[in-house]
Amino acid sequence: MRTALAAGSFTFAFGLRTGFSETTGPFSLPPLPYAEDALAPVISTTTIGFHYGKHHKAYVDNLNKAVEGTELKGKSLEDVVKAAFGDRRQAAIYNNAAQAWNHTFYWNSMQPNGGGPPTGVIADRVKDSFGDYTRFRQEFATAAITQLGSGWIWLAQGPGKKLVILKTANVDTPIVRGTTCLLTCDVWEHAYYLDYQNKRLDYVNAWLDKLTNWEFASQRLAS
Repeated sequence: MRTALAAGSFTFAFGLRTGFSETTGPFSLPPLPYAEDALAPVISTTTIGFHYGKHHKAYVDNLNKAVEGTELKGKSLEDVVKAAFGDRRQAAIYNNAAQAWNHTFYWNSMQPNGGGPPTGVIADRVKDSFGDYTRFRQEFATAAITQLGSGWIWLAQGPGKKLVILKTANVDTPIVRGTTCLLTCDVWEHAYYLDYQNKRLDYVNAWLDKLTNWEFASQRLAS
C-alpha cells in the first residue's frame, strides 16, 4: 500500500494510510492509496482517471487559487473547510476545500477485495446500531438512492458511540458539524456514470459488497 498523502491537514491516520500529512498549503493532489486499476471491474480505470485525475485535481487546483491572498492561505485543509463554512464571501473556498476533503476520504473508504460484513469491534457497533449488517446495508443503499441529485452518503459515529447514516448534498461534509466520519460513498454522477449509467443502486450495491474498507472505518472509531 502507498502511504502518506500530501496536501493539508488530516493529521490523524487514514486507516493504514496517513492523509494530508502536510499541515499547510499550497495543497497538492494526494496519491491514491492503490493503483488506478485496482478497483476494477467495480470501478473502472477510466472512471478513476476522470474522477480522480480530473475532478479531484480540479478541486485542489481551484482551492489553491481561491485561498491565494486570503487569511486562509497557509491553513490546514480541515481548518479551511471549517472556517469557510457558512460564509457566503468564501463560498468558492468552501466548495473546493470540502470536495478535496470528501474525495480523499472517499478513496480511503474503499479497498480492493473489500466489502461485505465487517468483523471485530465495528461489527459489534453495526449490530448495536442497526440490528445486523443486513439492516445496515439496506439503510445505506436506501439513503444512496434517495439522495436527490449529487451528494455523499456517510457512515458516521453519533452520540453515545451509536453509528448513523447521513446524507449530505453537493459539496457538504459532516466534519463542519464535528461529526466523526467512518466511511463515505460518492453519489455524484461522475463517480459511477461511465460504468453504471443511471443505475446508481447497482453501483452502491457493488460498492458495499466489494469495495467497502472496514479496516479504515474501524481505525476511525472513537473508543
